[in-house]
Amino acid sequence: MENQQVEWKESWRDEYLKWICGFANAQGGVLHIGKDDHGGVVGLASPEKLLENIPNKIRHVLGIVCDVNLAEENGEQYIAIAVQPHPYPVSYHGKHYIRSGSTTQELSGSALDGFMLRKQGKTWDGVPVPYVTFSDFESDSFKAFRRMAIESGRLTAHDLQITDEMLLKNLRLTDGKYMTRAALLLFHQDPENWVSGAYIKIGAFANGSDLLYQDEIHGSLITMADKVEDLVFTKYFKGIIRYDGFQRVEAFPVPRTAFREAILNAIVHKDYSTGNPIHIHIYPNEVLIYNDGQLPDTWNVSDLFERHTSVPHNPKIAGAFFRSGQIEAWGRGIQTITEACKQWNLPEPFYRVRPKEVMIGFNTEAQFGEKFGEKFGENQTAEKIIEIMKRNPKASAKSIAVEIGLTVRGVEKSISTMKEAGLIERVGPAKGGHWVVKQ
Repeated sequence: MENQQVEWKESWRDEYLKWICGFANAQGGVLHIGKDDHGGVVGLASPEKLLENIPNKIRHVLGIVCDVNLAEENGEQYIAIAVQPHPYPVSYHGKHYIRSGSTTQELSGSALDGFMLRKQGKTWDGVPVPYVTFSDFESDSFKAFRRMAIESGRLTAHDLQITDEMLLKNLRLTDGKYMTRAALLLFHQDPENWVSGAYIKIGAFANGSDLLYQDEIHGSLITMADKVEDLVFTKYFKGIIRYDGFQRVEAFPVPRTAFREAILNAIVHKDYSTGNPIHIHIYPNEVLIYNDGQLPDTWNVSDLFERHTSVPHNPKIAGAFFRSGQIEAWGRGIQTITEACKQWNLPEPFYRVRPKEVMIGFNTEAQFGEKFGEKFGENQTAEKIIEIMKRNPKASAKSIAVEIGLTVRGVEKSISTMKEAGLIERVGPAKGGHWVVKQ
């Protein structure tokens, strides 16, 4: 079947030079002339003439040389054009094409910029930025990097007895006298002066469309994961309280390890050239993290779950995150997320890959047997009742109901459940007695 490196055409047209251009700019491939859409040989009217014309057109229009051979199958002849990957960009009438899956696509905009950089042995995050000096940086991000690197054991205090400017050079974040894009994103206090969309947007939704509240996290990338984790786990998740005997256990809809790894993956692999922020959507029954980016050219979603090496979209940014101890360099991010979910008896995260977008999702409804928001409401009621009883041991069900805005019957039901669980005890008569909270 047709794939990344195979294409079938029944007859020759000069426009198929675009397909040859796409193969040359990607991983190479073979274009078969004289085969139908199913790979069956249909034969050629004048193969000898094509054997002469096709190599000349490839050389004249594309400036490259390919192996053009005549082959035979079941008594019918076809031509196989074998294209090698080229180390420099190949264009067709001034336009650049690349093979992606079983399609040939024209490159433009940021995709073309990234392609050109890769052909020069450079990456987007390694491009130098003029008119920026080290004096434009504040020191907070450097302090955070040093702390994390020492705590993780990736670097020692002795290693870091250098100036912040020398630290940037040692992390390969400079290009001669210039700062690179990676240096600005990682350590500058306001990288959006140069790279729009270098922030994270978080929203809580009641359903598919109703936004309850939102936040944005700005600043240097090196500290962004900490900021996002702290905000989400204090404002958005608000752990569900349960009790194992007298032991208070606080559970969150997504394991911290899995959530943090997912955020780090998004930050490190994001395509910052698009100008769009990372989005975190928090719903009552799922958490979704959207990120502009794409898998390596030869990968699909199933490859994420196989053993693989680390292929960062932004290698200089990834290198700094590795030195800080926030990520590994072995391509184990997806495995880490999956293992953390399994430890919590959660289903594995789910993924969706679209052109220029990768999404990872966590099913929170599966963890609690019902929607997180609904379950949280029940546990929050119990917490409020306990708080009132601690403050006023003689509080009646009616006074508690008035204070927290519930019916008396609802409060009495919650009190009965907590008594059965051994969390509270009524001492003395029904009238005139008091509550004892056993926590």
